[in-house]
Amino acid sequence: MITSRDNQRLINARKVRDRLAANRIFVEGKRLAIEALRSRVRIEECFVSERFFNNRENAEILVQLADAARFMFGLSDRVFQTIAATEHTQGVVLIAERPIHSVETIEANIRGGKTLPIVVALFQINNPSNLGAVLRTAEAAGVAGVIVTRNSADVFSPKSLRASMGAAFRLPVWNDVALETAIEWAAENGIVSTATGTGSSTVHTAADWRKPRLVIFGSEAHGLSEDHVAAVKERVRILMENGVESLNLAVATGVILFEAKRQNETV
Repeated sequence: MITSRDNQRLINARKVRDRLAANRIFVEGKRLAIEALRSRVRIEECFVSERFFNNRENAEILVQLADAARFMFGLSDRVFQTIAATEHTQGVVLIAERPIHSVETIEANIRGGKTLPIVVALFQINNPSNLGAVLRTAEAAGVAGVIVTRNSADVFSPKSLRASMGAAFRLPVWNDVALETAIEWAAENGIVSTATGTGSSTVHTAADWRKPRLVIFGSEAHGLSEDHVAAVKERVRILMENGVESLNLAVATGVILFEAKRQNETV
């Protein structure tokens, strides 16, 4: 049991929560804890509130967390609230190692043929909830990986993790990349760089999604610059009713990716 909010482990947990520890992530909530266990994330510390510990419905997950975590601590509900990132916390927080993926993992997925031959590139997506929702959509579609450019939200921030529903634990993510570097990488590996937007005459259903592609999505606020659009090989647009300017980022991603999935699964 930890009884003081000034305990050094709790001070460190708050630093991770506030993204002041580069190699650790803050995982809060029962559902995300289950996803972390399922994804074999390396758990350093587990903190549970008295209320969570005394709930019989949590008995099974407590056993699993005790087995997976290096250290496990009980906190009073009052003290637990000092580390929580949410107002109505469920009473469980994990401090875990940040999953690290490389571009080689994405390349291997494309070569292996077991994933959709699509890599999603997210350009300066600074809303963590939008970013997490896109990761959740990308995992559901079965993409080979995701590239997140510089000046984007943190994939492993508490808000992004909640929105991704654990997808960030499992998807290969090449992080903090210049978009120019991603486009050059695609060209070097025979991957067609593709921009999405309204300026193309090619409707997304007419594109051939069976070839490996890097599909680039810009932020809802700013989109892609003219230079970036000029650098890609192809452009596609989603057919919408007149007067509709754009779709929510996660919705647009889903429309594109599930058309790609449909084409690749059609015999």
